[in-house]
Amino acid sequence: MNVETIKPRKSTILRRNSSKNMRISISEENLDLVYLINGTTLKTEKISMSDLNVKPSDYYMIINVSRDKTIEVIYDEDISLHEIVYDPCKEENAPKELLKEDYFLRNYEIPDGYIDTLPKWYSFKFTYEDFNLIFIKPDMGLSFQRHKLRTEHWKILSGKPIIICNKKVNYFVEPGSEFNMKKNQLHTIINPHLNNYVLLKENWTGEFDENDIERLFNPNNYV
Repeated sequence: MNVETIKPRKSTILRRNSSKNMRISISEENLDLVYLINGTTLKTEKISMSDLNVKPSDYYMIINVSRDKTIEVIYDEDISLHEIVYDPCKEENAPKELLKEDYFLRNYEIPDGYIDTLPKWYSFKFTYEDFNLIFIKPDMGLSFQRHKLRTEHWKILSGKPIIICNKKVNYFVEPGSEFNMKKNQLHTIINPHLNNYVLLKENWTGEFDENDIERLFNPNNYV
């Protein structure tokens, strides 16, 4: 497979390149309509043709942030042979069954004192007075998002997720890793593993409001 079309607000799969250099081609008029993951960088603006060279064994993904334009992407080698790391649209048409609180209470040591929960089909959150515990379902990720009213501090408690923070992509980070997200700083977490949940502890400063989320890429179509 050498050509992909990306519908508006969709993306390619996050893949890992082979042992050769690869060239991605996107028409110059469409470069300002995409975000690009290439290696350890997420680039969201001023993408140039030189940014589309993927080094051997590097990860890559293209996101179409246009509201109405389909974009064609051409590769100079067969990407069907490349490792699939994360498919944001894998469960797009699957039933959206909310995760159950009882499952996490039975299988994990959830501290007493939580005051609320937020079940989704791809994550589950226990809310406490001054922190959140967030589980991310296997092979799923949160939206690429930012906040105007709060900063966040993440600590990975279990699993080895992919963390994007301030346009840097951190692959398969170890438990105990910590990340700081400033106001208006793009961030997300992806659980690329097929069997185990990722668990993170989220602290914040400022005003925590569930509506204070700008989703720049929303693979789960969460409203």
